[in-house]
Amino acid sequence: MSDNSDDQSNSSELSGEDRQKWERVRGRLRAELGEAVYNSWFARLELEGVKDGAALLTVPTKFLKSWIHSHYADRIRTRLCAEFSTLEQIVIDVRSPTRRSRPRDADAGAAAEKAAPAAPAIADRMETQPVKAPMRVSGRGDADSFGGSPLDRRLSFSTFLVGPSNQLAYAAACRVADARPGEHPLFNPLYTHAAVGLGKTHLLQAVARSANDNKRRVLYLTAEKFMSGFVSALTQQNSIAFKERLRNIDVLIIDDVQFLQGKSIQQEFCHTLNSLIDAGKQVVVAADRPPSDLETLDERVLSRFKGGLCVDIGPLDEELRVKILEARIAATQEAQPTFHVPPAVVSYIAKTIVTNGRDLEGAVNRLLAHSTLNGAPLCVETAENAIRDLVRSQEPKRVKIDDIQKLVASHYNISRADILSSRRTANVVRPRQIAMYLSKVLTLRSLPEIGRRFGGRDHTTVLHAVRKVEELASKDKSLSEVIELLKRMLAE
Repeated sequence: MSDNSDDQSNSSELSGEDRQKWERVRGRLRAELGEAVYNSWFARLELEGVKDGAALLTVPTKFLKSWIHSHYADRIRTRLCAEFSTLEQIVIDVRSPTRRSRPRDADAGAAAEKAAPAAPAIADRMETQPVKAPMRVSGRGDADSFGGSPLDRRLSFSTFLVGPSNQLAYAAACRVADARPGEHPLFNPLYTHAAVGLGKTHLLQAVARSANDNKRRVLYLTAEKFMSGFVSALTQQNSIAFKERLRNIDVLIIDDVQFLQGKSIQQEFCHTLNSLIDAGKQVVVAADRPPSDLETLDERVLSRFKGGLCVDIGPLDEELRVKILEARIAATQEAQPTFHVPPAVVSYIAKTIVTNGRDLEGAVNRLLAHSTLNGAPLCVETAENAIRDLVRSQEPKRVKIDDIQKLVASHYNISRADILSSRRTANVVRPRQIAMYLSKVLTLRSLPEIGRRFGGRDHTTVLHAVRKVEELASKDKSLSEVIELLKRMLAE
């Protein structure tokens, strides 16, 4: 039977009710993952039919098939099972190249037409613009018109508040941004890492704006935007133009590089990194951890990161927290002139919220709500009620798989590399199984994700380890005590 016949057969198996179920699944995926991720990976995913407990899904390319199968298969299966009660498995296949995607209905077809161009934003523009067109980031923040991620106009050097924890990162970013066209980079790449909400994205966008003002061609991208651009280029068969476009800039800025996934994508990123650095072009990168902790990235990429300047942004001290609060309050007063926060309230919030700048901004928003809605003057007692949900001192510590691996390795006098290795000696296997068990019970990670974090092992290996440790701990009191000790240490 021809491919065309198969398609017709599958199409006939998808009833009107099944189409409605599929649209609900698509809607949930869009809501859970966000518009950008959805358009990048799911806009071309179609349900062809459900038969004998299996759902057949199709995509136009092998790359999309591999990516979705590796990263989103479990999520899709869960959403489909919620709609199709008899479903047991999903099958992802590549559509015939002679067959075009069919709209599910008039509304869905129109939505698909609108959504589809969003993913290949870079690739589509490469067909209509010369490769050597400038890619400067405009002051209006419309970087997306050149294939970059959009910028927030508020994030500039003038609005970045400096303190002891971020002074070095700020100085390095200013030095990079102030370089003149053709000047050889002093720090290349510049790698900044910090926890959430401490200002690394603010610095990167400030570099993008300032470097553009110095007449340099700048491209600011999130890791997600880089991945979607690469996939779109492959889908549209514009990969060569994509490569040339990235290499024809003066400053490449990549944010949230810890999210960079996929062997092919990392290889392309490595080639781009090498090409730009070797050509004397500036590269600026930000992540939520130092390069040595980015275990999912290619070793060659990490080597390049380590060869540059790595600076971290530490926790905000109290003085800097007060500055951030005062700046945010002043900005709010421009729109709400009657909004007034007494110094005692500012001091209380600065002492109470010690996490990050976003929580401090959230505190000001809550004070504004209480002030405008209640109409009463703000005091410390009012502030205490307003920011109650932001106070995290009583929350349990969030345990990371990296921390578990390090602690277990240290306890059993082996290296973390041993736990991640393929060694099967007794002194390594048992600690590895205990680390997998603790990862399952102390984190929200799925079995496949835990397996990937333990040297790319299968989820069945993790499941076996969990069951084995549970069985042994129920019989061996000393092992049970060790596990409880490790749990307490991880919680501290």
